[in-house]
Amino acid sequence: MRKIAIVGSGQAGLLAAHALVKAGYDVTLFSDRTPEQWLNESKPTGTAARFDMALELERELGLALWEDAAPKGRAAHLTACAAPANRLLTLAGRFRRPFVAIDVRLQSHRWMLELEARGGKVVIESVTVERLDQIAAENDLTVVAAGRGDLCRLFERDAARSVHAEAKRNVTMMCVTGPKLGFDCVPLLPVKFNLFAGVGEAFWVPYHHKDVGPSWNCLFEAVPGGPLDRFQGARSGEEIVAIAKPLIKELAPWDYEWFKSAELSDKHGWQNGRVVPVVRKPVGRLPSGRIVTPLGDTAMALDPIGGQGANCGNKMARNLVECIVQHGERPFDADWMTRTFERFYARHGGPIDRFNNLLLDGASAGVFHLLFAQYGSDGRADNQSGQQALADAFVNNFNDPAELTDILADVGRIRAFIQQKTRRPWPLALAAGGVGVGIAQVRQRLGLPPGHPASTHVSSAPA
Repeated sequence: MRKIAIVGSGQAGLLAAHALVKAGYDVTLFSDRTPEQWLNESKPTGTAARFDMALELERELGLALWEDAAPKGRAAHLTACAAPANRLLTLAGRFRRPFVAIDVRLQSHRWMLELEARGGKVVIESVTVERLDQIAAENDLTVVAAGRGDLCRLFERDAARSVHAEAKRNVTMMCVTGPKLGFDCVPLLPVKFNLFAGVGEAFWVPYHHKDVGPSWNCLFEAVPGGPLDRFQGARSGEEIVAIAKPLIKELAPWDYEWFKSAELSDKHGWQNGRVVPVVRKPVGRLPSGRIVTPLGDTAMALDPIGGQGANCGNKMARNLVECIVQHGERPFDADWMTRTFERFYARHGGPIDRFNNLLLDGASAGVFHLLFAQYGSDGRADNQSGQQALADAFVNNFNDPAELTDILADVGRIRAFIQQKTRRPWPLALAAGGVGVGIAQVRQRLGLPPGHPASTHVSSAPA
C-alpha cells in the first residue's frame, strides 16, 4: 500500500485525505491543531462558500454533513454603485443548484474525527521544513496543504501567472447573527454584492456557523486608502461590527435596516488582513533534495473577491487524487507533479485565476456590456427574458469560471453572447438597459428610490 502524507487540516487537505483513504492509500494527515482547537480556538479561514461543482466531491465522500441544515443560497443580487449611496444598476441571477457556506472550523473538527474513524492517521504537530524533509523520506508522496504559512516558501512564485505583486484589497470578514435570512429585493435567498466603483466591494453570504447555525458571513473588500478602508486598526470582532454599521448606513443605506441588528456570532469569528494573489510552481525542493507538491492555498492564493478559494481547493483536491490513482505504482517525480498541476490549471485553475483578476481589476468593457444588457433581471423563476438569461449566466460563472470568463474578457465575444441570449442586436440590448439605468439615476437625483427591477419583490427567504 502506497503511503501519502498531507500537511494541513484545512478543507483541501482533508478532502484529499478522505478521498485517498477511500481509494485504498495509507494516509497520514499532519495538523498544527487538534479537532477541538479547530472548533473552539480558531478563526474561520474565510467564508468557505462552495458552489455545486465543488460540493460534488464532498457529497461523493459522505462529507456534506451540514448541507440539509445550512441556508441554501439560490441566487445572487448585485448592486453596482456609481458612487457611494448611488445605485447605478442591479443584477439578480439564479444559480442552477444552490450553494452553501459552512464554517470551516466545524468542518475541520468533524472531518478530522471522521478521517481517523475511516482508517486515516492524524498527527498533531506543527511541521517545520526540517520535519517535512523527514516526512517526505517516510512516504511515497508528500502534499503540502498548509494554507499561506511558512512552508509556502518552498514553492517558487510563478511570475508568468501571478499578475499582482501586492495585495489589491484590504479584506475584513465577520460572522454575524441577527439580520434576517433574506432580502426584499429578490425572491430567493441570495449572496448579496455591493460594488462601489473605485472604492471596493461588500458581500453578504448566507452562512452556517458552528454555534448559531444559519446566519451571515459579511466581507468587505476595500481599495487601500479609500472610504471603505476603515477596519485596519480594529483589534476585535466587536469593534469591526461597530465600524461596519455606520459604514453601511453611509455607503449602502438600502442594507442598513437589514444589518443594524447584527452581532458577532463568536469571539473568534472575524478576520482582518490582505491577500497577495499568487500562483506557485508545483514542485517544492527540500534541503535533502526530496520534493513535495502543494495543494489548495499553498498552490494558488486567491483574494476572496470571487468566492473561489474553497471552490478552487475542492477542484484541486479532486484533480490531485485522480492523478495519484491513475499513476499507479510509478514514482511521484517532478514531471508528474508538474503534469498534475497543469491538468488542473488548464481545466479549472486558469479560468478561476482570470475571473478573480477580472473582478480585482475593476469591471472590464465586457462586464459593463453584460451589466447594462441584463438590466431588467429580477431573479424570479417565471422571468424567461433575455435579460434574465444574461444575469443567470453571469451568476453561474461563479460555479464554473470556464463558462463565461474568457467571453467577458473579449468585447467582441460578449457582444455576440448578448445577441444570442437577448435575440436582438447588441446595441439595442445595451440601449434598452441604458434607458432604464438613466431613469433610475434621474429618480435618485429627485430624492426618489431608483426603482430598479430587482427591488419590489418580497423575499420568501427559504433556508
